Amino acid sequence: MALLLTSVITTAISMACCYPTAFQDLVESSSNRSSIKFLAVGDWGGVPYPPYITAVQKATAREMSKVADQMGADFILALGDNFYYKGVNSVDSPRFKDTFEAVYTAKSLKVPWYVLAGNHDHAGNVKAQIDYSHRSDRWKFPSYYYELNFRIPNTGKILTIIMLDTVMLCGNSNDFTDEKPRGPLRKVDANRQLTWLQGRLARSKADFLLVAGHYPVWSVSEHGPTECLLQRLHPLLLKYKATAYLCGHDHNLQYIEESDVGYVVSGAGNFLDPDIRHWNHVPKGSVKFFTGQASTLGGFVHAEVTKNKMIVTFFQARGTSLYRTVLSQRQFK
Repeated sequence: MALLLTSVITTAISMACCYPTAFQDLVESSSNRSSIKFLAVGDWGGVPYPPYITAVQKATAREMSKVADQMGADFILALGDNFYYKGVNSVDSPRFKDTFEAVYTAKSLKVPWYVLAGNHDHAGNVKAQIDYSHRSDRWKFPSYYYELNFRIPNTGKILTIIMLDTVMLCGNSNDFTDEKPRGPLRKVDANRQLTWLQGRLARSKADFLLVAGHYPVWSVSEHGPTECLLQRLHPLLLKYKATAYLCGHDHNLQYIEESDVGYVVSGAGNFLDPDIRHWNHVPKGSVKFFTGQASTLGGFVHAEVTKNKMIVTFFQARGTSLYRTVLSQRQFK
């Protein structure tokens, strides 16, 4: 009986932590389209006192709406630190309205927001953010970590995005003391996520394979490279030929390219930080783009995935693109 109970509990925990594979429907299903487009923004979570938003968040939201309207956006990746400074306490928190619903009001942003948790979210109740998925038509946070699959229209190609909980994987950090992740709170949860991730990557036949988390693998800014991810995630990205890794945590925009994997840092949704103290702590020559200047007013990323390439464009909230790069589809030998 005890063995059966343990088995049931283990199964329940496993189902709660991850999400079964399924293909997501695109909102707009025009017969002549042949690409998927999305925005990626991290560290966008306002402040815990009136008016619950920052000037950077407001400016970035406004520009996101314009780019989504003009260039198209099927969905948005929210890369963590969704509510500063200590997440939310319950699904009834007014922060969902004040910092999310009342800010991203444009019709072009009324698309699915696929959400993952950052270190500030883990200072509160992440389960409450997951539960908010049942209260909002666009807030999509089914589990701590999960997989998204999309058919690129009229191409026969597939885009897969794996959403990770890097805090569960590596441990929490305190931005105010520049503390690095010290290791997972529960090793069993971290190992379960890593095992799940490796299985998903090994089985993936996606033409474009993206992995997203809050902590960076590579970063030149304040937090720098995340040692835990370099040890546990980086080898998997290389082995399974990931197209790109997207993250936030450092409050700026970065593009780093190493071993045919693109590393996108999009953490300029609410604050800006020009710090480059870790410039020499990433592979030499890998930094292709960086900005964290206050004059940008904030920033985010627009991506378009076509039949054979992924176009990534970095935008500043002032209204212009800053950098563009093209990534190739995965090659299977």
